[in-house]
Amino acid sequence: MKKLGIILIAVMTVFVGFSQEEDNTEKSVIQEYTPSKLLDKGQWDIKWFNNLYTQTESTFSEGREPRQTFFTSTIDIFTGVSESSRFNVGLLLEFRSNVIADRSALDVFSFDGESGTARSGFTSFAPAVKFNPIKDVSNFTIQTAFHIPLVDNESEDFLPVNNNNGVFLDQKGFIFQNRFFYDYTFPSGDWQIFTELNTEYNFGKKEDSFANNSLLLTPGIFLSYFPSSKFTVLGLMQHQQRIDTGNDFEQDFTAVGGGVKYQLTKVLNIETLYTNFVRGNNTGLGQTFNIGLRALF
Repeated sequence: MKKLGIILIAVMTVFVGFSQEEDNTEKSVIQEYTPSKLLDKGQWDIKWFNNLYTQTESTFSEGREPRQTFFTSTIDIFTGVSESSRFNVGLLLEFRSNVIADRSALDVFSFDGESGTARSGFTSFAPAVKFNPIKDVSNFTIQTAFHIPLVDNESEDFLPVNNNNGVFLDQKGFIFQNRFFYDYTFPSGDWQIFTELNTEYNFGKKEDSFANNSLLLTPGIFLSYFPSSKFTVLGLMQHQQRIDTGNDFEQDFTAVGGGVKYQLTKVLNIETLYTNFVRGNNTGLGQTFNIGLRALF
């Protein structure tokens, strides 16, 4: 009986060892399902992402300015619809809450609509598709969306910063957006590079928006390190360039930052990011604080 117990313990030890090895080699959602990865037919991907941008400096003046804070909350919903897993469809929803006149950054969560200092509301929605254009390069995908504005006006003087007569909420114009995604995982599996090029063409009446009739280009690079399959630390750099195509307004900035992602369950993961605007033209020089939840099932 004693020998049988020893044998059982040995078998269980080997089994547990194999199980742990399988767990260690199995990829998590944060490792496998980057934005470059498309969903299988019937899969769903729902992401709720929140961005709080706050500034007391800009390129429009020197020294400290009254604080302005812009909060953006987005929900992106995608599902796989093709047997080949090369085509997804989705819907993008956006809500904003902005405060100016040196109000506290956390006042964006008051949603009080105080005259002259705050505005909030749903600002746009966009039908979207995501597809893989090159069959042999599965980690290269394109996301195309058409954003439809829900705002009545940007502000009384249509400027995103330094407006004295109203509070900027969002652009009043249509946006045709294409995002190009590519990622590469190093052979060790511990490091991953993700790159993105976001292109947006803004169009509408010139008098309705500072951004109308302009082309926005935003390249970005993200480097991730995985201490474990469920946890990653990342650094990022992004540049945004707005090219005037008929509205007499150009703009650019560069931001750097970092963050972490953690796989809470097989379905749910969480991420936090921080970025700092280190330079720019015709722009604010602030910081962003971000948190997001993602469910994939």
